[in-house]
Amino acid sequence: MMHDLAVIGGGVHGSTVALFAARGGMKVTLIERGPLCREASGVNAGTLTMQMTRVALIPYALRAHAMWASAREWLGHDVGVVVCDGLSLAFTEQEEQLLSFRAGKRRDAGAPIELISGARALEVEPGVSDKVRVAGYCKVDGYANAYLTGLAFRRALIEAGVDLKENTPASGITREDGGFAVQTAQGVVRAKRIVLAGGVWIEPMMAWLGIRLPIKTLINQLVVTERVRPVMRTVVGIANGLLSLKQYPHGTVVIGGGWQGLGDRERGGVELLPDRIVGNVRLACHAIPDLKAARVARAWAGLEAETADALPAAGPIPGIPDAYVCGSVHSGYTSGPYIARLLADRILGREPALPLFPIDRLLASSAISEARND
Repeated sequence: MMHDLAVIGGGVHGSTVALFAARGGMKVTLIERGPLCREASGVNAGTLTMQMTRVALIPYALRAHAMWASAREWLGHDVGVVVCDGLSLAFTEQEEQLLSFRAGKRRDAGAPIELISGARALEVEPGVSDKVRVAGYCKVDGYANAYLTGLAFRRALIEAGVDLKENTPASGITREDGGFAVQTAQGVVRAKRIVLAGGVWIEPMMAWLGIRLPIKTLINQLVVTERVRPVMRTVVGIANGLLSLKQYPHGTVVIGGGWQGLGDRERGGVELLPDRIVGNVRLACHAIPDLKAARVARAWAGLEAETADALPAAGPIPGIPDAYVCGSVHSGYTSGPYIARLLADRILGREPALPLFPIDRLLASSAISEARND
């Protein structure tokens, strides 16, 4: 069978591209080495925020946040989205200066962030420390449930007629007349077009096509507490970006902030570093003092992909017609669905509403030339 499009990688990016391409009339197959949305997209904190998003991505993040808030309408299923206020805290003069600079840049890019006093921060979030000097305040914030997101995408993709190939590792791609042949554990899959949406695995996927695209793998540690009484009602971070904090409706508190563990893309997160867990938890308790009474239930490490300039890899693959890449988006859970939808529009022959992020900027000219001649 010849598909119109084969998407390799079933996280939020790949699932969104596949869904909108199928709804646009294409015959789509989605190839994922494990269950849908259970790799990097399934082990993150689900944060939807402007205050940790790169300035260049703010216009995309705002539109993506609106998509998340209306997920039940366009996805067709609930993903546990909570839209709430967000605070980024400054406790020192240096943090205050950093917060003022970063909030100003994001505000200039369109994010509705304002600087408020520590006293006003206490009014917005009564659980926050009274030692806060100033805070960045944004009403466009929130979080989604990563587990429910995977279930929702699976149902929506099936309803759209996408040929789902879960638990089907891909091992290579060859170009042939009329398209591409994807080698998988269950045989060859043929398609006229391909999208590589493998997150941290985009680098080895691109190597199948003879292109070297370096992708950094971050091993982000996360912590979840036992269920506790309500101690916060907003999403909370700090000016230096080392804290991401939220309490889910059932009472658990998820603590993140990019503290690194040990691992790599081949093995995943293989070891947590206790001193960094302690540092992350202490920072959380400094921001929300009542968290000191909570006990840690578990901790884990999730993978995050990052390009050399920390901007997305999203667009056509140079030198290879009908081949595309989508992923490596900083704070990708926030912006991912909208960027992936833009790529689907491009594949469907429509003009994307905002520019994509072609990877030409990340490749040596020799790599593009070799791909064209391959």
